[in-house]
Amino acid sequence: MSVDEQVSSYYDMLLKRNAGEPEFHQAVAEVLDSLKIVLNKDPHYADYGLIQRLCEPERQLIFRVPWVDDNGDVQVNRGFRVQFNSALGPYKGGLRFHPSVNLGIIKFLGFEQIFKNSLTGLPIGGGKGGSDFDPKGKSDAEIMRFCQSFMTELHRHIGEYRDVPAGDIGVGGREIGYLFGQYRRLANKHESGVLTGKGLTWGGSLVRTEATGYGLAYFTNEMLKAHGAEFTGSKVIVSGSGNVAIYAIEKAQELGATVIAFSDSSGWVHTPNGVDVAKLKDVKEVRRERVSTYADEVESATYHPEGSIWELPCDIALPCATQNELDGAAARTLADNGCKFVAEGANMPSTADAIEVYRERGIHFGPGKAANAGGVATSALEMQQNACRDSWSFDYTDKLLHDIMSNIFKTCATTAKEYGHDGDYVIGANIAGFKKVADAMLAQGVI
Repeated sequence: MSVDEQVSSYYDMLLKRNAGEPEFHQAVAEVLDSLKIVLNKDPHYADYGLIQRLCEPERQLIFRVPWVDDNGDVQVNRGFRVQFNSALGPYKGGLRFHPSVNLGIIKFLGFEQIFKNSLTGLPIGGGKGGSDFDPKGKSDAEIMRFCQSFMTELHRHIGEYRDVPAGDIGVGGREIGYLFGQYRRLANKHESGVLTGKGLTWGGSLVRTEATGYGLAYFTNEMLKAHGAEFTGSKVIVSGSGNVAIYAIEKAQELGATVIAFSDSSGWVHTPNGVDVAKLKDVKEVRRERVSTYADEVESATYHPEGSIWELPCDIALPCATQNELDGAAARTLADNGCKFVAEGANMPSTADAIEVYRERGIHFGPGKAANAGGVATSALEMQQNACRDSWSFDYTDKLLHDIMSNIFKTCATTAKEYGHDGDYVIGANIAGFKKVADAMLAQGVI
């Protein structure tokens, strides 16, 4: 049986065993497509059921999360933690609180996390978790009670040498604080390394807030330089207006770009003169309002509840909102309007059709598992500081982040070239991330 037939046979089996999980199917299909190249050159990676084991989580947890709202009524949500692969180190990956969360989405995120964490070069495995709880519109007291109930179950499955969650969509500093407080109460110890994204006064790390957005800009800057371009003078679109988007905007503009648009789920804002980052932080981080408020308060900005942010002509697009937000049609529009670079700040925001358009139209593309690895990289740096009871300066931590992101780009570029696909950073990221994990799994036996 040829490699293509072996991989296709396994993928068919995976579809049957994981029915109704399209995001997980999409993530696995992309990686398996790259692994065909590896298996043709290095067939020993097919030994001992390695591919099958890699695509099957080591552990999947689903649990009930009951909590009491401000009216005294009992609400019930569902919690998840998928501990996907620990060959390189303890499971590491965020918690997402959003009504769209289900097992398939958590599995897709956890699977991506394996390769992302591998690419950082740090000793962390892959996992992900979350709940279908929606923090929007909830009081602080309701969010606290939910987080305490969620951690009451989760605490028995995590630890600094076992599984170290962090934040993701819907889980910021407030939620991490409530989660950590409940863990500390239940564990009866101050185990600061059990969660990352903590407050600076109780074990957090400088740069963690900025890390994913800054890291995206650092990776993109390396990709630009590799193709004779630069941020200076370029027009950039950033979808989203959460943590990742805000700090990607900030760093891109520090590097000389003009960010001409950003968005949220209600619509998008055109900012032809660039973004007032201080105002955006005030609107989104302090007041927690919609992007339309920014447009109301900044004269040069206009709010658009209809249409697509991807219709604006730009040089660089940084999708930072959510999975599958940029499809084939949007990718073609970007190409038609002169976009030459796309790098993902969110997890899998480009559909498979969009990625094909990038390849066909010559758009240089940085996939999320490489381009947005700055967040988890700085989380691992936070774990190091916790382990040695230390605290590093902003500049020192930022330099480490910059070096990690530069090395990730170089690794993706070198690996893609080694396997005959020069400039294809999807293939480079998938193969480089896979080989490190695969070598560890082979060395450790069939477990």
